[in-house]
Amino acid sequence: MPLSLDEPTAATVSPGAATALLEAYRPTADRFLATPLGTLLGRGTAAVVPHDSRPPALRVREVLDALRRPGAPPPVAVGALPFAPDAPAALAVPGQVRWAPPLREDPLIALPVPHDGDRADWRVREVPAPERYGEAVAAAVARMRAGEFDKVVLARTLELTSAREPDLPAMLRRLARRDPAGYTFAVPSGPGRTLIGASPELLVARRGGRLTANPLAGSAPRSGDLAEDVRHAAALLESGKDLHEHAVVVAAVREALAPLCRSLEVPERPTLVRTAALWHLSTTVTGEVADPDVTALDLASALHPTPAVCGTPAGTARAVIAESEPFDRGPYTGMVGWQDADGDGEWVVTIRCAEAEGRTLRLFAGAGVVAASTPEAETAETAAKFRTFLHAVGAAL
Repeated sequence: MPLSLDEPTAATVSPGAATALLEAYRPTADRFLATPLGTLLGRGTAAVVPHDSRPPALRVREVLDALRRPGAPPPVAVGALPFAPDAPAALAVPGQVRWAPPLREDPLIALPVPHDGDRADWRVREVPAPERYGEAVAAAVARMRAGEFDKVVLARTLELTSAREPDLPAMLRRLARRDPAGYTFAVPSGPGRTLIGASPELLVARRGGRLTANPLAGSAPRSGDLAEDVRHAAALLESGKDLHEHAVVVAAVREALAPLCRSLEVPERPTLVRTAALWHLSTTVTGEVADPDVTALDLASALHPTPAVCGTPAGTARAVIAESEPFDRGPYTGMVGWQDADGDGEWVVTIRCAEAEGRTLRLFAGAGVVAASTPEAETAETAAKFRTFLHAVGAAL
């Protein structure tokens, strides 16, 4: 398919342009990303980024450079990279890319999307079961208290099976409307598989020489009662356990980005961001890239995996994850996003997501485990994180 990019025009910035791209998404052939900077729909495939031993950023740059044409907008690579460093990525250059403003600026995003008969159709299996997950948390806490390591992020999954294939476009619309200010995505993740989700966390974005990273760590559930919701938020800002967990992540982000930047600004204390289900401690890190050849994916690769999705020290945390989790994370806690041939782009931490294959959806959620953690609290945190996607698919625990 020939490569083309549609420049923003009066038509694409009209009210409804972003929701029109959301409505146009079709599984298998399309790649959809909605971020606070803009909405992207990629259709078809002009080129696939190969998998080999070279760094992903180098492979992406090589493919994009080969497709660059004088006088044309820079080509764009879109897709997902997995948690495991040696596993294949799912990155491609769409044949056509359409852009629109952010979904949060589109007045039509407020229109509700009803559930269309799939609410009672799901069979749910928890992997591992909550009690087994709690045992893994307790074992990790005991090892941390013995001084073996500082933090690990332990995840669990929900396997949802239906009598028919799920309606992925409808799920994507519900996710986008539930939190239009977040990062909503649906991209192929492998043969016959689609990664779909709504992440609250930007790993890194680059525009020209300017970078932004927004690590999140430490969370509390939202409440339907306003007074209780405010109490949860205030308690999170004063929680020693959560503030420590957040500080570890921010320190790792600073350490990874500082060698690549001529300047880096890191606030002293976190603020709060909210999703439909959770409050999060958030720090917005900004800086100037020292070398103009350092791309968005170079920056993202330097950061991945942060302690927010792995732990610290990273090598020990990876080993504990492999021992404790009875499944392969695949794209979960990897990164999903886009990059153009100029090196600009956005890469998002792949959380609040599911991988669809046939009649099955596999949902993922994790919790940061530190020495002050309890099995009950971390199990409850994963349950709260599952709610974002369960709402979209019309299922419940």
